[in-house]
Amino acid sequence: MIEPFIKYLTQEKRYSPHTIKAYTKDLGQFITYLNAFYEGLPIDRAKHTHIRSWMVELVGNEVTSKSINRKLSSLRTYYKYMKRGGFIDYDPMLKILPPKNGKKLPAIIQEKSLDNLLKLNDERPNTYSAHRDALIIELLYTSGLRRSELISVLVTDIDLSNKWIKVLGKGAKERILPISDAMLDSLLDYLQIRQDQFEEINIDQSLFLTDKGKPLYPKFVYNLVHRHISKVSTAKKRSPHILRHSFATHMMNNGADLNAVKELLGHSSLAATQVYTHNSIQKLKETYKTAHPKGLK
Repeated sequence: MIEPFIKYLTQEKRYSPHTIKAYTKDLGQFITYLNAFYEGLPIDRAKHTHIRSWMVELVGNEVTSKSINRKLSSLRTYYKYMKRGGFIDYDPMLKILPPKNGKKLPAIIQEKSLDNLLKLNDERPNTYSAHRDALIIELLYTSGLRRSELISVLVTDIDLSNKWIKVLGKGAKERILPISDAMLDSLLDYLQIRQDQFEEINIDQSLFLTDKGKPLYPKFVYNLVHRHISKVSTAKKRSPHILRHSFATHMMNNGADLNAVKELLGHSSLAATQVYTHNSIQKLKETYKTAHPKGLK
């Protein structure tokens, strides 16, 4: 009954060749399993117990939840077709619950690598572009800004006397972020060289500008961050957002309160921030394994 099903997907549902190939592969793997463990039981006679035992086998072979769910989706479509066509009386997938997909931990740059990057920035040449690039990296990492938030910051959003910066986040939601003394020095240096570079510029314009005095755009920021992170890290992801992830994770690793990190990131719910606790817990596990006498046992 596989060939008529594949023909149905191809001619009536008009699925792509890629999808057809995936369905064929998934059903073939289940049939192979039935042949090996259930003496060649036909796929149209399989019960939910057989499907569950296949799921256990897949988990034992370290197949991811995402891949298992895709295979179950193939079976679900197949058995619906069989039931609708009157080929079977019972749909075994009705008693199958899909495994939950585990949340993927945010990729980060290690603290030592970022420390090295900030040290490199301290040795920058005394040019506008060098000061701008260094401040962008520093602000993204030390304040956890999104790329869009960084681009939208105006000079008037910075209060140097009170040491804070106003950020416009998602949903036009404003938040106030503190500025460290080191960041304050960097800002003052940058604002001076910015003024020297663009003498006719208006004070209410964007904080960060291109070499031609135009507001930054997303691709500009991405390329800038990617280029600088490449100097100190071989991480696959080198986007501006990885600095935001690194900011939150390093804060949690060093004992920051979860609610405080939530406010700094501008999350609307605590659930969005809790993902960073997993990285923190992982670090604790690694520390335990290396530091405790019984940790390796």
